[in-house]
Amino acid sequence: MLKAEPKFRGRFPWWGADLQTLRDTLRPPRLPQDQGIPVTIALAAGASLLAFHDRLAEPLGLVLLLHGLGGSSDREGLRRLGVALQTAGFEVLRLNLRGAGQGRPLAPGTYAAHCNRDLLPALACARQLAAGRPLFGVGLSLGGTILLNACLPENPQELSVQGPRLLDGLVCISSPLDLALCSAAIERPRNFIYQRWLLRRLVRQTLEDPFSVTLAERLALGQVRNIREFDGAITAPRWGFKSVDHYYLEASPIHRLLAGSALKGSPESFPKDSQTSLPCPTLLIQAEDDSWVPASSIHSLAAGPTPAGLELVLSSGGGHNGFHGRGDRPLACWSDQLAVGWLQALLA
Repeated sequence: MLKAEPKFRGRFPWWGADLQTLRDTLRPPRLPQDQGIPVTIALAAGASLLAFHDRLAEPLGLVLLLHGLGGSSDREGLRRLGVALQTAGFEVLRLNLRGAGQGRPLAPGTYAAHCNRDLLPALACARQLAAGRPLFGVGLSLGGTILLNACLPENPQELSVQGPRLLDGLVCISSPLDLALCSAAIERPRNFIYQRWLLRRLVRQTLEDPFSVTLAERLALGQVRNIREFDGAITAPRWGFKSVDHYYLEASPIHRLLAGSALKGSPESFPKDSQTSLPCPTLLIQAEDDSWVPASSIHSLAAGPTPAGLELVLSSGGGHNGFHGRGDRPLACWSDQLAVGWLQALLA
């Protein structure tokens, strides 16, 4: 169901979706010096991921933070959210996905929206660092999609099966739920500059791979014109998907969420006395005017019975991972504060 939250009200001069989206790029927040402790997470075949652990003396819990497409653990929005979480008493583990940021030399290849063989070792490492305290996840944009895909069972009928929790709570901010819709949205003429910027980052990130870029991939990277073509040439084949359409279908959590909603109260598919529920409490935060991630997925979820544990927040404004509003605390935007408050409420 849609939650009633304090109304988002954009602040001067960041009027409209585009300025909200670009604010951290146009005017980066003045962040404290990064004092994160490097953590290396072992993967198969000698590869590793690199994370940074922002520690506290007596934390309430640990939050695993994931960046979005073309991002890293050093991005301004991710670090600002980390500062807000630390101020509220949470330790933070900022993860660089495969090929991202300072972790580029440690693993061949690149990440995807569904990359559990990388994420599950990272979650296990985070659980160990949490040392018995609650472990939460917060993902910005594609980072939220990756976390949600890891937590959701492949079969929607298993939504009510209570197994070991990977996370004790999850927040996804501006996260793509339907990759095909998002790919079509970013290709709209109004988003030409955004797509060109993202594509350049992805191509550079891929070509900086010191291990595994093939000649065929180099040739393809010289010809890709949009995110869909990049995913078809690089992401889908590297992660074992038959095509870009197969990748978008399998890596879009909306299908499992909607299927789980349909199972609720369906005697043919589920016992009458059971209720579909997510593996952990989950909050999805989305802006209606997000030009990268269509809000239609949130509307689809809100239109029917949602699995227990799923909460939805849809603001009228905020852009894509912007949410710079009136009354923001220093180093905490509206969505940062919403995520922090929601995690605190889980503890309470």
